[in-house]
Amino acid sequence: MDLLSTLVDKGLRRELPTREEALAVLATSDDELLDVVAAAGKVRRQWFGRRVKLNYLVNLKSGLCPEDCSYCSQRLGSEAGILKYTWLKPGEAAEAAAAGVAGGAKRVCLVASGRGPTDRDVERVSETIAAIRERHADVEVCACLGLLSQGQAERLREAGADAYNHNLNTSEATYADICTTHGYEDRVATVEQAKSAGLSACSGLIAGMGESDEDLVDVVFALRELDPDSVPVNFLIPFEGTPLAQEWNLTPQRALRILAMTRFVCPDVEVRLAGGREVHLRSLQPLALHLVNSIFLGDYLTSEGQAGKADLDMIADAGFEVEGTETTTLPEHRDPRDELRGDLVSVRRRGAGTELPPNA
Repeated sequence: MDLLSTLVDKGLRRELPTREEALAVLATSDDELLDVVAAAGKVRRQWFGRRVKLNYLVNLKSGLCPEDCSYCSQRLGSEAGILKYTWLKPGEAAEAAAAGVAGGAKRVCLVASGRGPTDRDVERVSETIAAIRERHADVEVCACLGLLSQGQAERLREAGADAYNHNLNTSEATYADICTTHGYEDRVATVEQAKSAGLSACSGLIAGMGESDEDLVDVVFALRELDPDSVPVNFLIPFEGTPLAQEWNLTPQRALRILAMTRFVCPDVEVRLAGGREVHLRSLQPLALHLVNSIFLGDYLTSEGQAGKADLDMIADAGFEVEGTETTTLPEHRDPRDELRGDLVSVRRRGAGTELPPNA
């Protein structure tokens, strides 16, 4: 297909496809699917080889959220049968993180429900980061705490956070259809605050909420413009007790097309296969590894994931390898913070009693 050759060439040059080309990827037939995967796989391998980065979620605070995001089991008024609890203590969170690190996770994602953190919440998370660093000096720490207030991103950075996650989720045009308690522009502002504070920005989407192909292209193009370092692609899990409980709109083939389109538009960023992969990709999960270079290991916030050993077996069986802590995830041209991060890792290791050069 001329389309795929064009997209591969553009991906290898980090050139933005046209909207028409991105839409055409989503419109390809099932007969063309393996060709689409192979083409996007060339772009993925150009920038990330056959490495797969493992990430691990720690749910610091579950449920009891005042926001009304329609997709979320923790939303205001949710009747989903989930665990609800207030803040984990730093030691408890560090213990949970240790399980992920033992399984090969390179990044630990600290997530808390709510509109956004109070200053006391930022202090709690800072204490948790310190507890994790004490055990695992090299692990990356990403915080996901909702909308940030002035100065909070800087405080998290000073506490040792490497990254901040806040997803755009859907297109600006349809955002009000899934949430009324805050706006699309609030999410953009939080991602920009994180970047300004020197945190690695992580922002992605949720597919399968009834959106059109145009909406999917809109949000992925918006992410390209926002330029986060990592783009998680979630597939909606329609929880009973939420407004989107009946939205079963995805097939494994469509999920793969969405991942391929995301890779073509964001060729050199960490594209992460996130929530819902087991539900919607099912037996085609290994094919997704040719499109993404990052996955979550184990469970998600309020739903069970595939067993960690099964994930590791899947990666090995598909001919990929787990990315180690000694390897920089992003291509060199994307990461001007490498030298700063290397210095920071060196300091952390010395603090842990092991004096090693940054990339030893």
